[in-house]
Amino acid sequence: MLSPTRLTQLLIEFVFLLLGALVVWLGVTRHINFVPGGTGWLIISVVLVAWGLMAFARSGDRWARWQKWIRGSSLVLLGILMLSMMRVPFIWVAKLLALAGLLLIARGLASIVLIFRHR
Repeated sequence: MLSPTRLTQLLIEFVFLLLGALVVWLGVTRHINFVPGGTGWLIISVVLVAWGLMAFARSGDRWARWQKWIRGSSLVLLGILMLSMMRVPFIWVAKLLALAGLLLIARGLASIVLIFRHR
């Protein structure tokens, strides 16, 4: 039986899986109606990179080291991907968006595996 803390972590990672699937679907079907060159896009990208770097600085249990590494690196990579979308030709934006979704799915799956492996 999972503790309430682990169950909450599991639900959060499940949300990341669903979000990643949605972003992949948007990238594959090219149903995107945004211009990734605006100020809001830049702010969100920088916040994601900063949030990912702060995830590395948090203290935690020894087993949480891998979770911290997965969370921090996925947010930093997502922020970098979003920043790169501002500079690439528009035809590549959908592919980078799908890649960002795959990154979120990989983060969710890896974290779920770690949650179930921890005793």
